[in-house]
Amino acid sequence: MKKRNYSIIYLAALALLLPAASSCKKSFLEIIPKGKLIARATSDYEKSLVVLDVVNIGTDAQMVMGDEVAAIEPHFSGSTLRTQRLFKWEDVIYQQGQDPIEMAVPMQNIYLFNKVINEVMASTGGTDAEKKTLVAQAKTGRAWTYFLLINYYGKPYLASTAASDPGFPIIKEADVTKNTFTRASVQEVYDFIIDDLTTAIPDLPSQITHRMRLSKAAGEAILGKVFLFMGRVNDALPRLNNAFTDMSNASIAVGLYDYNVRFGTGGSFLPIGLFGPTYPTTVNNEENILAKQASYPWGFTSNEIVLKPATLALYAADDARLNWFTGTAYPSGNYPNGLKRRRGPNTAQIGMTVPDLYLLRAETKARSNDLTGARADLEALRAKRMPAASAPIADAIASDKNALIRFILEERIREFSVMGYRWFDMRRLSVDPDFSNTISNTHTLYNADGTVASTWNLKPERLTLRFAQKTIDLNPGMPNNP
Repeated sequence: MKKRNYSIIYLAALALLLPAASSCKKSFLEIIPKGKLIARATSDYEKSLVVLDVVNIGTDAQMVMGDEVAAIEPHFSGSTLRTQRLFKWEDVIYQQGQDPIEMAVPMQNIYLFNKVINEVMASTGGTDAEKKTLVAQAKTGRAWTYFLLINYYGKPYLASTAASDPGFPIIKEADVTKNTFTRASVQEVYDFIIDDLTTAIPDLPSQITHRMRLSKAAGEAILGKVFLFMGRVNDALPRLNNAFTDMSNASIAVGLYDYNVRFGTGGSFLPIGLFGPTYPTTVNNEENILAKQASYPWGFTSNEIVLKPATLALYAADDARLNWFTGTAYPSGNYPNGLKRRRGPNTAQIGMTVPDLYLLRAETKARSNDLTGARADLEALRAKRMPAASAPIADAIASDKNALIRFILEERIREFSVMGYRWFDMRRLSVDPDFSNTISNTHTLYNADGTVASTWNLKPERLTLRFAQKTIDLNPGMPNNP
C-alpha cells in the first residue's frame, strides 16, 4: 500500500510538551538535548500515564457541530469566532497563526505514549510484567487518541475508499525535533489503531482499579467501538461482550446510575442548582470505564447552543434526563418557544462510558439480527433513565431491525445531547446507505424572539476538519483537506 509523502510538524508537542517536560522534577523523565529524554525508573513511566493532561483532552469541536443542536441570539453573536465557525460548518475555523485545539493535547499525549512504549522496557526498578503492562496501557491510550484524531481529520471510514483517503500521520517516535512525517491513509490509521489494541489487550490489567488507568474492559470497549465505526459488526460484538465481562470484575464501582433514584427524593444528584445537578467528578464517576474529559462551556455558563425543537421532541415527559436541561439562560432570562440549553456537568465525559457501551452493543446486536439481545441492552439503559413503566420499547419497533436501529440512534441522542457524541455518529452514518437519511444537514440560528435568523447547510467535505493554516504554513506543500 503506497503512502502519501506529505510533511507535518509535530506541532503541539513542540509547543506544549517541551515546556511541560522541562518543568518536571529531575527524577521524572529529565529532558536532554535534541528533544530526547532519559529513561528512568519504571515508576516514573507509570506516573506519566496518570497525569492530568491524559484526562483533560481539551477537544470540544464536536459538541457544536452535531445536528441535535441549534443556536440563539443574542448569545451566538457574543460567542467566540471559533464557536461560530464550527456551528456554521465553515471551512476555516482558526485565524492565521492560531494553534488548533483539536491537535494540541492529543499530540502531546501521543508523544508521551510513544516515550513509554519505546523506553519503558529499558527502565529500572520494575518487573518485565509491570513494564509490559505499561506498554499495553500506552498503546491503548495511543489508539484512543488516534481514533479521535482520525475522526477529526480523516474522511468517515468507507472500506471501498479508505486506502486512498488521506488520514493522519502515524507517529511512533518520541522525538520533538523530527519535522518530516507521512500522512497515512485512513485505512492505515485504522489498521494501526487495531494493531495497537489487539497487541495491548492481553497485557492490560484484568480489573478496573482506577478510572484513569487503562484496563482490559477499556481496551475491549475501544476496539469494539472502532470496529462498529468501520462497519465490522461481526468483529465488534465479541469485543463489546468482552468489555461487559471485564467490567463486571472491577474492584471499584462501575455501572449505570439509576436516575430514578439519583433524581428522586433525597437523591445524590440533588439539589439541581444554577449549574445543573450535583454530579461526580470525572475520576469518581461510576459510569466511566476510562476517564477522559473536555471542558464544557455549553453545560456551564455559555448560552448560545441549545437543543433544537426536534431533539427535545425525542424525550418523553417523564425521562429523567430532562433534568440536565433548562429553559433559563445563565445567569437569568428565558429562552423563547420552549428552547432549552444544557446545564451541567461542567466537563464532558469523552472517554469510554458505560451508557456508550450499552448503546454500542445494542446497535451491534441489532445490526447482527439479534433483536432480542439489542432490546435487552437498550431497555436496561432506559430502565435507569425513566420510570419502569416507560422503559420498554414497543413490540412493533423491537421486532423490526431497521426501526430498532433507528430507535437506538435516537437513544444515543437522548443520552448524549450536546456532549459531542452525535457528531461522530453523523460521520459514520453519512456513509451508511441504510441510515444516512437519519442525519440532518441543517443548523438553525434563532433570534431572541424565537424566529429563524439564519440557516447553514453541512456539505460532505465538512464531515472532516481542515488543518489549521498554521500547520499548513509550517509544512509547505502539504495538501489540506478540501
